[in-house]
Amino acid sequence: MKIALIGQEIPALLSSLLADLLFAGHEAAEICAEEKNETMSSLLEAYADRIIRHSGVDARFRACSALEDTLRGADAVVYAGDYMASSRFQQDREALGGDENDPEGLSDQARVNGGLGGLMHTLRQGEKIRQLCDDMDGLCPKALVITLGEPVARTVELFSLRGYRCYGLGKGIAKGPGGVEDICRRLGLDARKAAAHAAGLPGFEFLLSLTGEDGQEQLDRVTELARRGELGRLCARWLERYGAVAVGRVTEHAEFLPAQPDYAPEERPALTESVERRKERILWMNTVGQQGLDTQEAKMAQVWLLSRAPAARPMQLALALLRGEDLEMPTVARKNRGEIVSLPREAVIQSDLTLKGGAEQPHGVRLPPELADVCAEIDEAGRLAARAAFGDRSALRECIELDPALEGLDRLYLREVVDKLIDMHSDILTLFGDGE
Repeated sequence: MKIALIGQEIPALLSSLLADLLFAGHEAAEICAEEKNETMSSLLEAYADRIIRHSGVDARFRACSALEDTLRGADAVVYAGDYMASSRFQQDREALGGDENDPEGLSDQARVNGGLGGLMHTLRQGEKIRQLCDDMDGLCPKALVITLGEPVARTVELFSLRGYRCYGLGKGIAKGPGGVEDICRRLGLDARKAAAHAAGLPGFEFLLSLTGEDGQEQLDRVTELARRGELGRLCARWLERYGAVAVGRVTEHAEFLPAQPDYAPEERPALTESVERRKERILWMNTVGQQGLDTQEAKMAQVWLLSRAPAARPMQLALALLRGEDLEMPTVARKNRGEIVSLPREAVIQSDLTLKGGAEQPHGVRLPPELADVCAEIDEAGRLAARAAFGDRSALRECIELDPALEGLDRLYLREVVDKLIDMHSDILTLFGDGE
């Protein structure tokens, strides 16, 4: 088995990727990571070599400067990439910020996943993914793809449009304000023994069930918390509007909806690993690479690396799908295929994933009618944005017309704004050079 790792966020994931592959999965795989920086390549190879030796599994890790070496013969591709995500986002934000006559301008649309910012993010991801798929078509045409690239729903759709079987893993719903752990704490439940089920779209999930250690359903209590405003004004508003409790990072839900009077998008969202976190990670990876796991310092370094790794477990998912195993994994993005019966089968949804022998077992989820309607609108806009990212100008215009995040704005004016934003990023958006 060969696993290809692509994207600038792979080093931050490497500790958990190797742990799942070697210690949990016992898979003697070839792992190849694209890495053009020689110093970082040496660091990653030294770290991985020590972990592989400690595991006793006959695996092999290589950091490859050439993409073709990374991809050739891969059974699965883990994509955790973007293109200058933070700096390009700030360019969008500054351009949308208006002028001296209208200082706010469209700054509310400077978003990561939805609205104009999400559209531009999708166009930039589309350029990278199109080029990647061109190489995959010749080097690993049947590879499974696990994407962590934002916006997750749209990167799933981008790979799917090119014919690849693709699953997406986002930030999840457990941590942070409005997450499952926060809700359990408010209810006096032990989050480690609670069972939550949520469904909807990536970044737009709603709680459908929450049971405590005794198996008793707690959803009515959660709903009452939300109704009283104890989970925030946005959560209370959406409960009234959609008949369900938003769960996870609730502020991300707002990115897919029209401007909210009491919410403004983050000015500097965490799109990549911070400089401070990166320095710490390099220090601890270097410690393991030099000492192995034989010293107390190196053991503590590995504990740090595993504790700071993103919660997503792409290797665990890839192994279950490739080896035809059973798996229960929460909040996985993928094509609907009947999982949420109140949404179209072509929709990109997010829900718990059940695999039996590597095959999906749909849960037949039904959403409240009002929630299903808005999910269908958001999903349609996302899939149109993905088509636009591959150069479809008619899909671009239709996305601007239909995106619910743009409600109340002059759509003709927005088309002009998008054209100017595309021109601003013309150094990488090569499919739009000829204009209309």
